[in-house]
Amino acid sequence: MRRRRPFTAKRGFTVWALLVYAFLYLPIAVVVIFAFNGPSPSSLAGFHGSNVCSMPPTKLGNVAVWNEFEPCWFSQGLHDSTYIPAIKTSLGIAAEAAVIATVLGLIAALALARMKRRWRIPFDILVYLTLVVPEIVIAVASLVFFVQARQNLGFFPPLGRSTILLGQIVFNASLAMLIIRARFVGMGDRLEEAAYDLGSGPVSTFRQVTLPRLMPAVVAAALLTFTFSFDDFVLPNFTNGTTNTWPIVLWSAVRFGITPAVNALATLMLLITAVFVFLTVIVLRRSRVVDPGDGGGLGSMLGLG
Repeated sequence: MRRRRPFTAKRGFTVWALLVYAFLYLPIAVVVIFAFNGPSPSSLAGFHGSNVCSMPPTKLGNVAVWNEFEPCWFSQGLHDSTYIPAIKTSLGIAAEAAVIATVLGLIAALALARMKRRWRIPFDILVYLTLVVPEIVIAVASLVFFVQARQNLGFFPPLGRSTILLGQIVFNASLAMLIIRARFVGMGDRLEEAAYDLGSGPVSTFRQVTLPRLMPAVVAAALLTFTFSFDDFVLPNFTNGTTNTWPIVLWSAVRFGITPAVNALATLMLLITAVFVFLTVIVLRRSRVVDPGDGGGLGSMLGLG
């Protein structure tokens, strides 16, 4: 007769973790599933067209229950003139913010790692405050700052695409700096010192030794900042003026009711975000710091071996 294993604390925490994950991800799973939901049978009975996804949202009937499988909402949403400009705007802002924030984060990480402690601590506090302060507070502060700057400085841009980009850069630069700085501190400075001993200058050392070893963290920071900027809603919603990003347009659509097309676009946003997060994890896991004791590794880097 098999003995029943006791219910240990480890098993209890496992069950609790599963419940937490279910609480977090089941609503997302519902959105994904209902992105493939079709109109109600009563709506289909009175529809005489060829494409059910061309039906107005008010004619779909009850789409809060499962009716039938219908995958055409993705194509319909992507061909909607309301969403396409917003998607292009979000992609453009996210790409620009990722590049600029990663460059600023790289510069800040290199500077802070070499800065004296009494100067480094205040900058560290500012960086961490950017990440821990609620985003709604940063959004309100950014709105007030941008409005006042526009009133007092004629060359400052009005609320719109430029202010959204500035807000994203401020937040994401801190994130990029933490990612790059963690790798820079972890890899040590022995290879750089050896490069100087071999006659390499500061620029050559950075280009041939430091930057290649930092590149996985730089790529990961760029991918993660792109993700954060692409799906951010709070900060752009306060600083957008008349510019609409994809999350803002989705939020506006949700206020008038959930439709399969809205679920499909939310699913696409989730998919894009998941892909970039997955790529970030892959880059960070596959990155390896070069062992300073690896014979010949430094010479090959510097072209001296």
